[in-house]
Amino acid sequence: MNNIQERLQSINWIVAAEDMHARGYAQVPALLSNEECDELIKAYDESKHYRKTISMERYRFGLGEYKYFNYPLPSLIQSLREHIYPQLAPIANAWMSALKIDKAFPGTLQALQEQCHSVGQNRPTVLILKYGEGGHNTLHQDLYGEVYFPMQLVIFLSEPDDDYTGGEFVLTQQTPRAQSKAMVLKPRKGDMLLFTTNFRPIKGTKGYYRVNMKHGVSELHSGRRYTLGIIFHDALS
Repeated sequence: MNNIQERLQSINWIVAAEDMHARGYAQVPALLSNEECDELIKAYDESKHYRKTISMERYRFGLGEYKYFNYPLPSLIQSLREHIYPQLAPIANAWMSALKIDKAFPGTLQALQEQCHSVGQNRPTVLILKYGEGGHNTLHQDLYGEVYFPMQLVIFLSEPDDDYTGGEFVLTQQTPRAQSKAMVLKPRKGDMLLFTTNFRPIKGTKGYYRVNMKHGVSELHSGRRYTLGIIFHDALS
């Protein structure tokens, strides 16, 4: 298979941007190969890659476990983070403009990281998550500090209905003065899902307004589910 930069260049980023504007998420099929997914899963138990392990039950985040990677990141993950961010920054800036928020995101990941480091956010936020039977992730937002980028991604490393059942990816949208809306997604192994970290603009009769969004994982009925989460801003700890 061609290298990851070539695969990322072949994505129709115009369509992805349209989906992000319209729904707050965009799905890209088969970004990683089965072999790449399996290698990431295999490395889960190699402690040298990680800086911190979190038991979700302990912190009442759900039921499961995840591990934060150390810097330097594995080359595949670093390439994904570096090359996807510039595609998302213009979308994020369009959202800020639509909502009249006085904020502009830089065009490169390095520049965003410099902003993070200037306020003490220097810990990597890329993580790999593992769920077993009964595992789930409560609805949340991944902010981590004063500086945050409003979009992130997850790559699905396990095949639904083969490796696990249940465990759907859930997005909720809280519209002002209205009931919340849930979107339940079931990407396949190797698929990438881009989605908003905490809010997105929606066009109303009097211009754009902000709707808050959260994400989580529904309960697994059986099997084991792994995902790779890539957040672009760094954390305080």
